[in-house]
Amino acid sequence: MIEFKDNQAIYLQIADQFVEKILQKVWQSEERLPSVRETAVEFEVNPNTTLRTFSYLQEKGIIYNKRGLGYFVAEEGFAKSMALKKEQFISEELPTLFKSMELLGISFSDLKTHYTKFTQNGHQNEN
Repeated sequence: MIEFKDNQAIYLQIADQFVEKILQKVWQSEERLPSVRETAVEFEVNPNTTLRTFSYLQEKGIIYNKRGLGYFVAEEGFAKSMALKKEQFISEELPTLFKSMELLGISFSDLKTHYTKFTQNGHQNEN
């Protein structure tokens, strides 16, 4: 179970979890996903919320439904998940980062230095 944030619809937060599992290659292309009911139990939400998650991901081309068999990761699921996360990052997180950088006087070269340290340390400073 995840702790849901108040500032985003629950079905979108569950969709984020699915996308992350695809990007982390926990779920591969053409792999069957947990059912709507299994997902509802796992996240402790109403099955209708889970169904909304599946519909959203299907609209984005990340998953598809095989009638009678369940939902599967689409062949292009990884690429479409990556595109969705990049789009979300650019539109939602970068503006906040840029505003903070401006307020704190952090330059792109400062940012590059910190990013280099971060990657060299094997992401040890991740939360």
